[in-house]
Amino acid sequence: MEGTQRTPVVPLEAGAGPENPPCPACGEPLFGWIDERAGLAGPARRCESCGLGVVGTPGDAGEALRELDRAGTGQAVRIADRAGFAAWIGGAGWAGLERGSRYLFTVEAVRRLVAHRDQVVSSARWSPANGIATMWQTLINSATFGRNMVVGRSVEAEKRWQRRIDWLTVAVLAIPALAIALPLELLAAAFRRGSALALRLELL
Repeated sequence: MEGTQRTPVVPLEAGAGPENPPCPACGEPLFGWIDERAGLAGPARRCESCGLGVVGTPGDAGEALRELDRAGTGQAVRIADRAGFAAWIGGAGWAGLERGSRYLFTVEAVRRLVAHRDQVVSSARWSPANGIATMWQTLINSATFGRNMVVGRSVEAEKRWQRRIDWLTVAVLAIPALAIALPLELLAAAFRRGSALALRLELL
């Protein structure tokens, strides 16, 4: 067709700069995701290539690996998947965005990070109990002033009356939210977008 124009394709590298520092896992630019919220060390960025999320100033691959190691023992690692459905619908209320979080992992980000020490991700399995709990808490977070009142490291609301309302909200919505979270998480897991994963790492 005459006059048809193609949308120009801009490589990720074009976004590199001081405001978009490199991803510790793959080196691509990190882009803005969530502004600074209570309990976070700074604004959160995400990598459009491997999916890694970084809160505050990103460090190097070694620092990200050390945090990954704290998420498991030996070769078994458990992560709240930043590429999961709960993270997508939750945004700033995602239960995986805990107090003190620095790196928010995806399977692809873990693959690229552990390659630095000659490891591979040999398996990535959905963790049903953790996945349902993460989805449930994410849904609860959408109705509270604070975050993660029950699951994970909590970030309490600033004012006392807000904290009281939060606990009342948890009590009222606990069962209805679970009734929604269960089928949502099962559907997410069926499409490989479960909220929590158990990874197994092996040496090459």
